[in-house]
Amino acid sequence: MATTSIVGLYALSAGLIPDTGCVTATEDFADAPLPRPSDFVVAGRDVSTTPLVKRAETLVEAGLLPPRIVAAVADRLAATDDEIVGRSCMATADPATAGATSQAELVDRLSGAMASFVARHSLDVFVVIDVASTQPPVVDLPEYHDPDLLLAALTQKNRIVLPASGLTALAAIRTGAAYSCFTPSPTLGLPALRNLADDAGMLYAGQDAKTGQTLLRTVLAPMFASRAMAVQSWSGTNLLGGGDGATLADPVAAASKLASKQRGIRQLLGGAVTAPLHIDYVPDLGETKVAWDYIHATGFLGGQITLQTIWSAPDSALAAPLVLDVARLLAMARVRGAHGVVGPLGFFFKEPWGAATHSLAAQYDTLLRWTKSFSASAGR
Repeated sequence: MATTSIVGLYALSAGLIPDTGCVTATEDFADAPLPRPSDFVVAGRDVSTTPLVKRAETLVEAGLLPPRIVAAVADRLAATDDEIVGRSCMATADPATAGATSQAELVDRLSGAMASFVARHSLDVFVVIDVASTQPPVVDLPEYHDPDLLLAALTQKNRIVLPASGLTALAAIRTGAAYSCFTPSPTLGLPALRNLADDAGMLYAGQDAKTGQTLLRTVLAPMFASRAMAVQSWSGTNLLGGGDGATLADPVAAASKLASKQRGIRQLLGGAVTAPLHIDYVPDLGETKVAWDYIHATGFLGGQITLQTIWSAPDSALAAPLVLDVARLLAMARVRGAHGVVGPLGFFFKEPWGAATHSLAAQYDTLLRWTKSFSASAGR
């Protein structure tokens, strides 16, 4: 997802591709004071040592990226490699392997790298979007509910308290970044981290990008509800290849993803609906995601209704434009002094923090009103 997003950003900046799939490029957002793709400078943190160009070339081989586009932006990808830091400093298996004795030291290193990047490029606003592989749910600890306990625990030698996603979020808080996480990994969902973010006035959006099966569900479920059709069951299957599929082949890692995907259906239809859902790793699918749903409902006079849907698409190509959309919207809001959770950005997420509904149509209306509020203030 990171590589696809960066390639897409550079291609848009150079006018090499149309802005298809970018919500903020549509006419509805034409008056919004959004930064342009060319206004962004990219850095990152990665545990992989594969250069961006090489990673992009593997996505060309998988049929995801056009070869001419990767060739055209290869120099910019190579330059971005110089801004990718901490390839091993976020290891969660053993902090000592990174030359650090505590997770507090790892956070200091990462926040220092972030602050250096901001200073070197004289940035007006700094946006951190976590697109790392999904991490398993955490076992609840007292430290996750008390910021002081959490910060103290992080200083303990060789103790693992937070997953890598939590360390990234804490470093972003310390650096004054706007923040979002595109997976269901434990981040600001942990109360202690959320409290630290709010106390620092952090601007942040929801979690776990809504790109395929869940996107379709948040359109169809309100239809059944508004037409008073009683949905008895909504069964789903996901077939995933690529790195995401390999990660979610682990049932422990998949648990957080499944929980995130199911919450929207239950909120839109009520808890009584039977909603089994599972994820299967199919390596030969490569970068393609296939999602199948079977819906059973009852209508007037007991009439039986069934609907089956099949969604097939390259997953990172669905998520990448949303990364750019969220970055543009967060940057716009942060420059203008906004802080706290941005409920209107729930339109993009399975976990729409600060939003009252999972309905895509209702979320879009809210997003437009929020965006237009900045357009109006910019005109005064």
